[in-house]
Amino acid sequence: MDKQVVKFDGRREFEQQLRLCLARAEHTLDLFDPDFSMWTLGASDVEASLRAFLAGKGRLRLAAHNNAHLERDCPRFLRLLHDFGHLIECRLTPKNLRQLTDSFCIADQRHIVRRFHSDHLRGEAVFDGPADTELSSERFGAIWAETLPGLHVSTTGL
Repeated sequence: MDKQVVKFDGRREFEQQLRLCLARAEHTLDLFDPDFSMWTLGASDVEASLRAFLAGKGRLRLAAHNNAHLERDCPRFLRLLHDFGHLIECRLTPKNLRQLTDSFCIADQRHIVRRFHSDHLRGEAVFDGPADTELSSERFGAIWAETLPGLHVSTTGL
């Protein structure tokens, strides 16, 4: 397929591009955001998309500064974590990385949706552009290497 680049500047456009990226994922999803509060991880259609991805043995990794929003406001995501905990890892950044303010979703090292700053909804999506994901993939790897265990299923339910 030919590379497709889409600029966005608003919540609805961000959510639309994110949903398209999630739907294209087959093997891996790497997500970074300070707290995922602007993401729609608790929406029923996003849950269905992620459930299909995970049922196909995809692996989901989330890195955040804080998981409070996911714990408090995303019961559908918590259900996914319960059902597919062996395929989902949620981790927290240490204090020395808390200044990072970008936000991105990388699918299969070939699709990416990125916001340039987590406080704003301006960014771009690139589909079928593996070279466009390289820098963010390396960044995610470096962030991931520093993270600590975060949200996970426990014997008490979560």
